[in-house]
Amino acid sequence: MELQELKAIKRLLTIMVIPIIFYALQLLSFIFIPLFFAFFFGLLFSPILRWLTRKNIPKTGSLTIITIIIVIVFLIVFKVGQLAGNQIMAADQDFWNVAAVKINKLLVSAEDILGMEIRGSGFKTIVKNKEVLDAIQNNIGSTLRVFQETFTMSLVTIFFLVLLLSGSMNFQNVMHDTLFTSRLSSIKTFLKIEQSIVTFIKVKSITSLLTGIGFGLVVYFFGVSFPLFWGLLAFLLNYIQLLGSVIVTVLLVVFAVVETNTVGSLVLFALILIIVQLAFGSVLEPILMGQSFKINTIAVLVMLMFWGYLWGVPGLVLAIPITVILKTILEQFPNTKLIAKILS
Repeated sequence: MELQELKAIKRLLTIMVIPIIFYALQLLSFIFIPLFFAFFFGLLFSPILRWLTRKNIPKTGSLTIITIIIVIVFLIVFKVGQLAGNQIMAADQDFWNVAAVKINKLLVSAEDILGMEIRGSGFKTIVKNKEVLDAIQNNIGSTLRVFQETFTMSLVTIFFLVLLLSGSMNFQNVMHDTLFTSRLSSIKTFLKIEQSIVTFIKVKSITSLLTGIGFGLVVYFFGVSFPLFWGLLAFLLNYIQLLGSVIVTVLLVVFAVVETNTVGSLVLFALILIIVQLAFGSVLEPILMGQSFKINTIAVLVMLMFWGYLWGVPGLVLAIPITVILKTILEQFPNTKLIAKILS
């Protein structure tokens, strides 16, 4: 068989295998999503582990130190969340009375626009409707499933993270066995991936923190309730690429309707929130990401849509790190350097 025919067969097989791989990624998402999260967290702690090893600290001691760091971070996040919850619980009855009045006014406006009664008997009729009740039950069931899946995924992620940090799973060896013939090449590529992921997490954490602080300050200066809660929510949701900051902005503007007396103040409040989100999420973050990874905006948007479709919200969180890994690996082979340049 001629060489050209062999190359054609190889390309055809590659084209056929790629959809199968993506189908497997979607089908086995309950395994791959925690594995990728664990891999990225493991990369974040790899430099610390190597530094501790150079200090002649045994692996057991190193893992103990890493565990303490993780526990401290979780305790800080939990404490801030607890303070935000206490802030909400401490709201006096006057706030909820004002909220009830504002909501009632909104319902009156909605009745005028829709030409139907929403309050009173009309509201009761809607609530007693069988289709509405079924929809509510389905949504409750879906919400419980989301919490259950999130809890299960978190446990699996912790399990994989323990295996990675203990050395039971070694991705550098996997790369050497499957992609590279030279161990030196696999080590260099792995270290490059590690550096890129650590940089990504640092950049994302800094911009998320600045977004959270910015939202909290805007809420505080406009006199809207629960600035700590909204700042924490903005910080956490900002890790969801593309949608997170938009969701918290919309929720916050809707909530501010209860406490804002004039349309002008509400519009100004919304504009400043959008400016904060754009400054950190659409200007500072892309600049830092672009300088660090040299990935073009179109590639980022395509990857966000693809991984978001494949894995939902976790896909939006993991899209850019996965793109960075793919680009780094593709750069190492002459046949795939063109694809890496396209991503750049």
